[in-house]
Amino acid sequence: MTLRLYSHPFASFCQKVLIALYENQTPCEAVLIDLANEADRAELERVWPIAKFPVLLDDARNCSVPESSIIIEYLAQYYPGPVTLLPRDPDLARETRLQDRFYDLYVSDPMQKIVFNRLRPADQKDAYGLAQAKASLLTAYAMIQDQMQHKTWAAGESFSLADCSAAPALFYANVVFPIGEAYPHASAYLKRLRERPSFARVLREAEPFWAIFPQE
Repeated sequence: MTLRLYSHPFASFCQKVLIALYENQTPCEAVLIDLANEADRAELERVWPIAKFPVLLDDARNCSVPESSIIIEYLAQYYPGPVTLLPRDPDLARETRLQDRFYDLYVSDPMQKIVFNRLRPADQKDAYGLAQAKASLLTAYAMIQDQMQHKTWAAGESFSLADCSAAPALFYANVVFPIGEAYPHASAYLKRLRERPSFARVLREAEPFWAIFPQE
């Protein structure tokens, strides 16, 4: 297999890359990395000393590519398929990258802060940080509500890199801090994402790992 993806099916940034792979049916071997496993972590550190996944290994080109957005751009460049995840038009490409960063930084990041706070011991909970994360998500939900009034997908009418980012970020955010009835366009967008075959497949593959998700 030319391509190998070091990842975990329950991790949101790994899911982002899996969506891109499934969109174009790009052959790729999934290498399951359990960060709690010493051998797995050592293997990940070998290819990317930061020890964060996903990391794509391309044996044909003898290179490794970290970071989800960069991986998807790499796939678009060297393994393109029928779904153009990064538009060729420079203005639309810039908007796509902007929306990709928006969902990574302003949806996924505060969502993860809420999740990590659940993992803290009871006497080390960060009430202030939790309130900040929820406030950030409310701002993001309001922006998505406004943005999605007249669009089908994050960057326009075509599914793109931005939607690969939005799908897991918005899905998990809705789990830990529900979007609610005040943002119907944001909820409708999440519904479209969940019905997209590539993301529906990702969610099915993640189902066996829900037991590890921290509850309140």
